Amino acid sequence: MTATKTFNGPSSKARTTVLTLNGVLWSFQALWGFFFAGSGFGKALLYDDALYAAAPRAVAWYAAVPQPLIVFIGVVEVLGGLGLILPAMTGVKPKLTPLAAAGLALTMILAAGFHLIRGEYGLIPANLVLGGVAAFITVGRWTLRPTPAATLTTPRLLKSLAVVAVIALLTFAPTWYTMTHAQF
Repeated sequence: MTATKTFNGPSSKARTTVLTLNGVLWSFQALWGFFFAGSGFGKALLYDDALYAAAPRAVAWYAAVPQPLIVFIGVVEVLGGLGLILPAMTGVKPKLTPLAAAGLALTMILAAGFHLIRGEYGLIPANLVLGGVAAFITVGRWTLRPTPAATLTTPRLLKSLAVVAVIALLTFAPTWYTMTHAQF
């Protein structure tokens, strides 16, 4: 899948943008990876009894789920989010990327079912979109445009460590600060 569009702007040269399936998949992997890592980290922080006690004031459905299950879901989401990016980026075990995406799609299907049973219909569309894109990543990386395995090189390792650092700074740190310093 390739789409090409030429833009003629104020510069004397035309600029061409090429949209490929690989580019679309990488964009979704990065966005969904950051989202799930951040969302999951917030749930994983609920291992703290004080945070768990306050959480239902911010998110109503937390009151209906046992603390260990919320923490487990959070850990699954963090690992799934990282799994969308790191195996494909490093080339080490890249088949873990579609498996992570499949796990996240399943998590969103289960979440949609949970919200349906509770009558929380407004939350279901988000679950379906998140799960649908995760399923698209699964199919895309498993069959349509798999990432080839590669040897781990220093540049790949450094890029991966940089991604983990950016995720920590842009999602984990703000989530931790908000949850430990804000009043729900």
